[in-house]
Amino acid sequence: MSESAKQTVLQLKYARIIGVLADKGGMSLEDAMDLFYNSDLFPLIQEGTGDLHCRSDEYLAEDILREKLAR
Repeated sequence: MSESAKQTVLQLKYARIIGVLADKGGMSLEDAMDLFYNSDLFPLIQEGTGDLHCRSDEYLAEDILREKLAR
């Protein structure tokens, strides 16, 4: 798979995670996007650490919400 295709797949995953965050967290898409891109988990997903990008969107969204509650 080309690097461009990998980035497209990741961007689509980000969009799905943000949608789940908005639904589960009862927040706007803008707030969910801010939460996602400023989370500790985002760079790990982006770098492919521990194959986090292979986890479900719901799992990752719940992990980000747990991170938010812990702050």
